[in-house]
Order: sequence, then structure tokens, then C-alpha cells
Amino acid sequence: MRLFVHKFEMPNQNDEDLDMNQKGLTFPDSQTQDVPYIHKIGVPPKPDFLKEFKTTVKETFFPDDPLRSFKDQPKSRKIILGLQAIFPILEWGRSYNVKKFRGDLIAGLTIASLCIPQDIGYSNLANLKPQYGLYSSFVPPLIYAFMGSSRDIAIGPVAVVSLLLGTLVRSEFNPETEQDEYLRLIFTATFFAGITQATLGILRLGFLIDFLSHAAVVGFMAGAAITIALQQLKGFLGISSENFTKETDVISVMKSVFKSAHHWNWQTIVIGASFLAFLLVAKYIGKKNKKLFWVPAIAPLTSVILSTFFVYITHADDDGVAIVGKIAKRINPPSLDKIYFSGDNLLKGFRIGIEAGMIALTEAVAIGRTFASMKDYQVDGNKEMVALGTMNVVGSMTSCYVATGSFSRSAVNYMAGCQTAVSNIVMSIVVLLTVKFLTPLFEYTPNAILASIIISAVIGLIDIDAAILIWTIDKFDFVACLGAFLGVVFISVEKGLLIAVAISFAKILLQVTRPRTAVLGKIPMTSVYRNIGQYPEANKIPGVLIVRVDSAVYFSNSNYVKERILRWLTEEEDDPKTTYQPKIQFLIVELSPVTDIDTSGIHAFEELYRSLQKRDVQLVLANPSQQVLDKLYAAGFPDLIGENKIFLTVADAIHTCSPKLNHEV
Repeated sequence: MRLFVHKFEMPNQNDEDLDMNQKGLTFPDSQTQDVPYIHKIGVPPKPDFLKEFKTTVKETFFPDDPLRSFKDQPKSRKIILGLQAIFPILEWGRSYNVKKFRGDLIAGLTIASLCIPQDIGYSNLANLKPQYGLYSSFVPPLIYAFMGSSRDIAIGPVAVVSLLLGTLVRSEFNPETEQDEYLRLIFTATFFAGITQATLGILRLGFLIDFLSHAAVVGFMAGAAITIALQQLKGFLGISSENFTKETDVISVMKSVFKSAHHWNWQTIVIGASFLAFLLVAKYIGKKNKKLFWVPAIAPLTSVILSTFFVYITHADDDGVAIVGKIAKRINPPSLDKIYFSGDNLLKGFRIGIEAGMIALTEAVAIGRTFASMKDYQVDGNKEMVALGTMNVVGSMTSCYVATGSFSRSAVNYMAGCQTAVSNIVMSIVVLLTVKFLTPLFEYTPNAILASIIISAVIGLIDIDAAILIWTIDKFDFVACLGAFLGVVFISVEKGLLIAVAISFAKILLQVTRPRTAVLGKIPMTSVYRNIGQYPEANKIPGVLIVRVDSAVYFSNSNYVKERILRWLTEEEDDPKTTYQPKIQFLIVELSPVTDIDTSGIHAFEELYRSLQKRDVQLVLANPSQQVLDKLYAAGFPDLIGENKIFLTVADAIHTCSPKLNHEV
């Protein structure tokens, strides 16, 4: 293999002398040939405001260029592409075949066996009758199958959203004494949850959900899992609703549990504990052997069948074992007339819907992206939001409450070999048949078994490994994780969510207002300059201080950046190790990480320049980006410090400015 090394061509003598004279530096003729070639910084052309504005808008709202496929297409083709964009099933449906259907059929039947008992339990979390959980696994998955872009996500009610919705609505209406008002507010909140999700997708504002950091989500989910499990103690121990607290924090729940100890039902505890052990063993088997994924998938339905049969033949309900009771045997009734479109309850539903919708959206998009990366395909986040929003809006009109992607069901769907969203259609059909013909079979299902199913399901939301990893990588992230967790467990789900959001924003503000800066030194035997904290062997250049700013410079941090740079200079001048070194004559600011600057930032650099003048130190800039350079020239900053003080690289600046090098030359 031959190695080619590219060298800069040296300009002719006259050009070089002219260039150096322009920089205000002169060199002896005999030494000129040894001076390295220094590339002048490119003076940017005058920016086109309209073009720059269009580029910014495009990169903010349309980074994926959704209209790319429409270019140079006939009108008929554009109509087809438009329909495919709204209904992705029209695109992948053309290549659908029997082999794919076989995989979807098996996956759909498998997740249906899992979702039916979960839906009955989750409806209890939302303080609703069992049929509403089943309704929410019929209509929304059908809508999503036509409009969603994920092949693996399984749609339906989930524990966290059910608990959040039930808690928020219960704070407005009592689900036992004000059933009609409670149900109407549930449907109203579901409607506005869907409107929120669809609006974010249509307006291309999906990036807003990224403001809830991964660490905060991990903590929130773990806290919600603990809270949900504690809520199940009512059914697990056989405590009646009258004797159980309406609060969700751990202290209130545990006080309520022990105060009601004389109301515990031992038959209920035996049923719940036995089947909880069975479910956990089944989950362990599926985790150890991926080929046995179907074991934990069918375990909940198996538990329901066995426990229901046991209660029926032993008449355990006569001994105080609480049962589900009769479930309405009918398909989703229309509920548009039950949604509040005026009055105070409209605002309540709007507020609750936004909170529930955002949590549901965050969970669904995260699940969709996870499984898409495993199968190496892309999920369009904005299409997902429109699909999720549409299914919840339609669901609110057909007696459903907020549905989203379920991680446990999606994992089973994935492992069962699903190929497309048709698995959701299969699941919906099975749920429909169950609602229409099989609901009487669940009449004697004990509440304890539903509590056991929910407890075994939410255990998976506690991701200890992720929390340990967060602690290892970023302690501040761990504070966000811990804050969200403690907020949910010790205060409430709503307050925990607010704490998670607040800590996430606090982290962003801290990083924006207090960007990192570093002093650079030269790596031996190279022309590379790096952080001396990271590379202790890097050597400082006598008479020169090199500082790198690792963030955009905006109004929120410009004053801090200026003061921090001056503090670096003061610390360098006061360092005893530099007593016998030349006085600092040049301060070089490395701008390569600075992606943008505003007027406050430029003003801060002007103040920095004036402060350095008083210290007889010259300000030099290295490697500004085009956007930064455009604004510097627009503000006339190069005229202030001199165009010959802006360089392409730190090495160029050092070769030109270093007193030591000039002395040697």
C-alpha cells in the first residue's frame, strides 16, 4: 500500500510577504521559507435572510423532508402518495402475503390472551367498569393499524396512564357517587388527549416530548409501578373501597392497609398470592428461555380461567372474596354526547387530557422507536402522533379511554413473530368476540387475580439496571431520576410528573446558562490542541492562553462566558508555576464548538475585548463556524479586533501570535 501525504503549496515570495504584511507581521527573508502556510479565514458572503429563514424553519419542523417523495411526480401519483402518508397500510399492504399473515395471526392471538385480563384490571385502576378496558382494546388498535407506522407496537390501555387518568379525574368527581360525571370527564380527557397528540404531529412539534429526559422517565415509571402495585393491595388483601384510602402516596396507602388489617380476607390473600407466584414463575421462565415467550403471555388468561373456575365451584364469593361481577355484553356504545364541550368541566378535561396524552405519547413513541431499531426500520414520530391522536379522538366517541402502546404487550407481539400492524387487527377482533359473547364467563373472576396480574405486569417498569447506568454516567441525570421517583411515590403521580418535567428543564437551563469551558494545550509531537484536564501531557504555550467554549453563546450565558474566560486569565496570571514564564499577551478563544451566537453574545465578546485591552492582552478567535462568522461580520466585530486576529485553526493562531515562535523566527 502506498501512502500519499498532501502538502500545502507555498505561495510565491511576493504573495507571502504581502500576506504577512497584511497580518501586521514581518519575517526575515532567509526564514520565510520555514514559516508554515496559514490559510486565511473565509470572509462570508452577505447572508440571504429569506433563504436562512426557510432553512431554519425546514430543519426545525421538517428535518425528514416529508415532501421529498412528491417531487417531480404526476398529480395522480401525488394523490396516492398523500393517501399512503396518512394511511401507511396502503403502502405496505401491497406486499402483504400469507406468510406475513401467519406471523400476525399467531402474534395477535397471543397478545389478545394477554390483553383481556390486563384490560379488566387496568379499567379498575382508572375506576371504571371492566367493559371500558375491553372497549379500549377494540377501536383504538383498529384505527392505529391503518394509520400507524410501527409494525410491532401493541395498542391498548396501560397501567401508568390508567392510574394517572383515574387519579386526576377522581380529584374532580367521586367515581362511586358521581358515576355519570366521572365517566363524562374521562371521555372528555380522552378526547383532548387525542387532540393534543394529533396537533403535535400535524404541527411537527414532536420534538417537545424529548424535553422529558430519559432519566426522568425511568424514575417516573419506577415510581408509578410502585404506586400501582400499592393500589392493588386493596384487591389483593380483600379490603373494601370504603376502608381504603383515596390517596396514592406510599405513606397514606400503608396506613390505610394496616388500619384495615381486621378487614383482610384470608381466602382472597391465598388466591392472590398463589397466582402471583404462578405469574412471576411464568415470567421468569419466559425471560430465561426466549423460545418460551408464550408462557408468560398466556399465564394471565390461564390464571383468570383457573381462579374463576375455583371461585365458581367453591362459592368463595359467599365467604367475602370480591369478584368482578357482570360485564356489559355489548359492543362499544357511542359516547360523543357525553363529552363536555362547554363549562368548567371542559377546562378540567382539557388539562387532564394534556397530561395523560403527553405521558401516553412519550411511552408509545419510545416503544415504537425501540422495536424499530431492533428490526432496522424507521418510525415517523409525527405520523405516530397523528395516529395515536386520531385513535384516541375516535375512541373518546366510542366509550374508550386513553390508549397507547403497551411495552409488555409489544414485547410479546415482537417475540411472537408479528410482521405488521395486522396483529393489532387480530387482537381487536378477538376482543370484540370476547365482549360480544364471552363476558359472562368473567363474572366470577376474583379481584385478587386482577391485582396479581397488574402487580406482575408493572414489575417490569422498574428498571434498576437503567438507574444504575444513569448513576454511573451522569449524577445530575440520576437526581432527575430519583426526584421523579420520590415525587410519584411520596406525593402523587401528578406531582411526580411535574417534578420530572421541572428537573428536566432545570438540567437544560443549567447546561445552557453554565456552559463548559476549557484551557487548551498542545499535544506533544502534533499540531493538535486539546483540554489540558483531559490530556495532562498537553503543553501550554508561553505567553498565550487558549480557551475553548463548549456551547452556543446566547443571552442566557453570554455574561457567564465572558466572566469565565476572564477568570481563566486571572488564574493563569496568578499561577505560581508561571512566575518565570512570559506575560500573557494573547488570549485565543477556540470557537469550533460554538454553533451559534446572538447579539448578547457578540456584546459580551466586545466587553471581553475592552477588558483585555486594559490588561494589554490581544483577543484572537479560532475556527468560528459560518453562522457565527456571519453574525460577527454583520456586527462589525472583525473591524474591532482586526481581521488578522481571526484564524482557521488554533495552530495557525499560535504560529502567528506566539511571542516565543516570533522570537525564534
